[in-house]
Amino acid sequence: MGNAWWNLTLRFLLELAALFGLGIAAWHFSHGWWRWVLALALPLVAAVLWGTFAVLNDPSRSGRAPVPVPGTVRLALELVILFGGAAGLYTAGYTTTGIIVALLIAISYAFSLDRLAWLLKQ
Repeated sequence: MGNAWWNLTLRFLLELAALFGLGIAAWHFSHGWWRWVLALALPLVAAVLWGTFAVLNDPSRSGRAPVPVPGTVRLALELVILFGGAAGLYTAGYTTTGIIVALLIAISYAFSLDRLAWLLKQ
C-alpha cells in the first residue's frame, strides 16, 4: 500500500488545515472568553481523536492503535475531521479556501484508493 511521497505530504498538510479550519470556525462562531476556549479546544479534541482511534497495523500510520477501531470507523473519523475543517473555513467566510481544501481532500483520497479498500476490509 504505497502512497506517493507527495500524497503523504498533502495528507499531512490537510490534517493541519483541518485543525486550523476547526479553530477558525470555533473563533468565528463564538464570542467572549468562549471564543478562546473553543478555538483552542476544538482542534485539540480533533487531534486527540485522530491520534487515538486507529486501525491496528495501519501501514499509512505507525501501525500502533492506542484504541483500535474498525476501518469504517477510522475512515468516518477522518472524513468528519478533514471535511469539518474545510466546512469550518467555508462557513467562517474563507469560502475559496474551504472549497480548495475540500477538493484537495478528495484528490488525496482519489490517489489513496488502495488505502480506502484496506480500511473498508478491516
